[in-house]
Amino acid sequence: MLASELPQPDCAPVRSRIFGEDLVAFRNSDGVIGLIDQFCPHRRASLFFGRNEECGLRCVYHGWKFDVEGQCVDMPSEPADSNFKDKMQITAYPTREAGGMVWAYLGPRVLMPPMPGLEYTELPESQVYPTKIRYESNFVQVIEGEIDTVHVAFLHSRLADLENSATAGTLAGRYTARDRAARFHVQDTDGGILIGAERNAEEDSYYWRISRWLFPFFTMIPREPMGPVSGGALVPIDDENCWFFRIKWNPYKALTPAERAVNDFSGTILPDGSWLNQANKSNDYLIDREAQRTKSYTGIPDGRAQDAAMTDGMGAIVDRNHEHLGSTDQAIIRMRRRLIQAARELEEGVEPYAASHPESYKVRSGGALLPRDVFFTDDPTVWDDITVK
Repeated sequence: MLASELPQPDCAPVRSRIFGEDLVAFRNSDGVIGLIDQFCPHRRASLFFGRNEECGLRCVYHGWKFDVEGQCVDMPSEPADSNFKDKMQITAYPTREAGGMVWAYLGPRVLMPPMPGLEYTELPESQVYPTKIRYESNFVQVIEGEIDTVHVAFLHSRLADLENSATAGTLAGRYTARDRAARFHVQDTDGGILIGAERNAEEDSYYWRISRWLFPFFTMIPREPMGPVSGGALVPIDDENCWFFRIKWNPYKALTPAERAVNDFSGTILPDGSWLNQANKSNDYLIDREAQRTKSYTGIPDGRAQDAAMTDGMGAIVDRNHEHLGSTDQAIIRMRRRLIQAARELEEGVEPYAASHPESYKVRSGGALLPRDVFFTDDPTVWDDITVK
């Protein structure tokens, strides 16, 4: 969740569901965030309705109180000389705040690794802006949309993009519409995969859109040269729903109000606590057929709704036996294979390398106009040389 959902000590608790497990989060009197089983072990009343007070969450049914470690610290409904509370422990997961988000580790504590070394978790608050929205589909489907850079030339386009490309103020605006059949180059990395999409630009150059997928559900979409970086975390709520956290950060300076506004979903989500886009499955994503005919490729009002219409519209879990993948699906194919391989290895007790190597996440996405004799690379010395020139 976003750290802003728990704004101050002893504020109202928040429900959280992850990997199909129902939990409740609360910020105690000392400002520490607890993530515990949503249901009181006494009679299974929901701790979401609990009183957040004096460094613990108290069930309002019979007063049992639990700290951030899941230990029962008070049981007023039992005799004063009873030690029953000392025997009562509920599931609790360790948490950390970083990058404006609340992170939890849900594995065995004896195996708990360091935090992933994602750049935005180590930057000042002024340089990072996270936001979130909910998808009504499996998390892998949303990842596939995030690393599918070729769809930008279709799904997110306006009918006049090609006509206006000569005067566009960004590389993406200038070259994406001109060459909609990008050539993909995909490389395995310690953290996941590196994806380069090559498009024709000028006679002596290519436009490269460079993105990433990182274990297990992080993405970084292409960006403009020296501009802010955008990343995503697609966290499974259960098999058929997921959270999409979009994080924008600038490694060098504070984000501008305009850069924050572009990343902000608050004006487009429903006010009912569902975190769904106002344009969603129930209203066909507010598609406007006249706008589709005369203005935009889809007629759907905003980019995130356009993505959701495709991702959720496939069905909550896609039957991939009916797919017919092409040459521009190389990144999706490689990501699936890496996930399947990692799952099989985990069954044998072998964890993904990145899980215990936080430095694997210290990477960025990119976008650049490169000479035709220069191939995109992960080597920072090459990029430094190009920037200097």
